[in-house]
Amino acid sequence: MRLTVQHKTHYTYDAPVPYGLQQIRLRPKSRPGQQVVDWQIEVKGGQVEVSFEDEHANSVDLVSFDPGETRIEITCRGTVDAEDRAGVVGPQGGFVPLWLFQRSTALTHPGPQIKALVDAMPEGGAAVERLHMLSAHILEAVPYSTDQAASDLKAEEVLSAGHGVCQDHAHVFITAARLMGYPARYVSGYLKMDDRVEQAASHAWAEAHVPDLGWVGFDVSNGYSPDARYVRVATGLDYRGAAPISGLRYGQAAEEMSVSLQVQQQ
Repeated sequence: MRLTVQHKTHYTYDAPVPYGLQQIRLRPKSRPGQQVVDWQIEVKGGQVEVSFEDEHANSVDLVSFDPGETRIEITCRGTVDAEDRAGVVGPQGGFVPLWLFQRSTALTHPGPQIKALVDAMPEGGAAVERLHMLSAHILEAVPYSTDQAASDLKAEEVLSAGHGVCQDHAHVFITAARLMGYPARYVSGYLKMDDRVEQAASHAWAEAHVPDLGWVGFDVSNGYSPDARYVRVATGLDYRGAAPISGLRYGQAAEEMSVSLQVQQQ
């Protein structure tokens, strides 16, 4: 499937910003099951200072604000050919060892509720089957809801809240999968919803490393593995390592952000 993406993020400030720097992970890479046909990033109110690959082999652009700017706009657009591989991505790449993906982070530290969720899993079965069961178990315990206000809930807090969005589901899955002995990671990217072109936001899911298959994706929020409607952009130990945009700025200016996103089949 050939997908076209246009993703625009607009920041406005109520006072001039003397200095700002953003790290953006908005460039998908060609890999098995995904070929990038073309991709561009345009910045208004700033400029790309340097581009590099991080420890997870994500493409990263470092964007500086023009001094005294009050409006920053980052637009990425491009075309990607994607195929359905039942979520299978393949062997570990990047610059870090596989064991690193079994390390917990502040957002993925297992507590009593995560441990209880894993203990409730039935014994036996093939790895992929067990991980799909885990995904379904999480969605039952944490139904999808956009009422979730916080953007950085820890996995334990997500279970306490009893509802969440794709980011929350990914963190719970990653935490539980690591507890079950599987290396796991967070994935940020795009999903073409079948009933619309305008998307509310970018998407997130999880991947677990399975013997003999490598990395396999699990989209807890939708209850299946990623297919030809998905574009993988960045991976990390959790959201903070794969966030589309993160950064810092000086000054006391209040920030407002708006996002527009279109993902459609060409």
